Amino acid sequence: MTQLSPARNEAAGATTQEPTAAPAKDNPKALYGGTRSRRITVRDIAAAKERGEKWPMLTAYDAMTASVFDEAGIPVLLVGDSMGNCHLGYESTVPVTLDEITILSAAVVRGTERALVVADLPFGSYQEGPVQALRSATRLVKEAGVGAVKLEGGERSAHQVELLVSSGIPVMAHVGLTPQSVHAFGGYPVQGRGEEAAQQLLRDAKAVQDAGAFSVVLEAVPAELAAEVTRSLHIPTVGIGAGAECDAQVLVWTDMAGFTAGRVPRFVKQYLDLRKLLGGAARAFAEDVVGGAFPAAEHSFR
Repeated sequence: MTQLSPARNEAAGATTQEPTAAPAKDNPKALYGGTRSRRITVRDIAAAKERGEKWPMLTAYDAMTASVFDEAGIPVLLVGDSMGNCHLGYESTVPVTLDEITILSAAVVRGTERALVVADLPFGSYQEGPVQALRSATRLVKEAGVGAVKLEGGERSAHQVELLVSSGIPVMAHVGLTPQSVHAFGGYPVQGRGEEAAQQLLRDAKAVQDAGAFSVVLEAVPAELAAEVTRSLHIPTVGIGAGAECDAQVLVWTDMAGFTAGRVPRFVKQYLDLRKLLGGAARAFAEDVVGGAFPAAEHSFR
């Protein structure tokens, strides 16, 4: 099942080599580092795949945070149902409602100028079938202004993807570990281990591609399998705990920035200890208030 990657083929003596992507600074069309200021579209995502360009994606749930990521050049922002865990205080993504997704998606759109904003279809908003999925996705496009939606499931969700795409709504699919199925999985186990499970994941990815999805998230998938899926598809793969060979990588921003309390998944790299920094600022403010140092004369009106 598993084939050698182009790099491994070269090491094994092959003479062919795939062209590498031009550095972002040399390519004004690059998703990250490019110079175009208009909002990114799914056509830009497809072009990046053709160029062999890798790109980053982060979650966002409010206008202010989204504006920071937009200014940093992050080309795709996901208003994920992960808001349930890291912003709304739920134990999983399952309780998140379409109303909540719609409100926060609209905020993220208002806070951005360039990023493609993708909104999750929450649990219970598309499982009944394509018509329900279209009704839910239409609301996110019309009321929140998002440029695309994301839904979980491979073969089981292909009909939903097909109707949305044929109706003019771009779809990012999501296979592997699908957090909305936490109760069925009994937790958050790695998916695709073993020949049968690997073949099913590959079928799922191809099913959503054939249905018209413009990209597919691979979550908690063995790196070698994710690399095979990436080579097998003409649409980009977005990895989260799926190794380095995916076309793009996504992280929940509160995990990435060290804002999440407690244990984070193995695949997370923390680039900041925001929880410590923010806590320190809060304590400094409190001490100034208690000690009478704040507000000082410069913070008062006359």
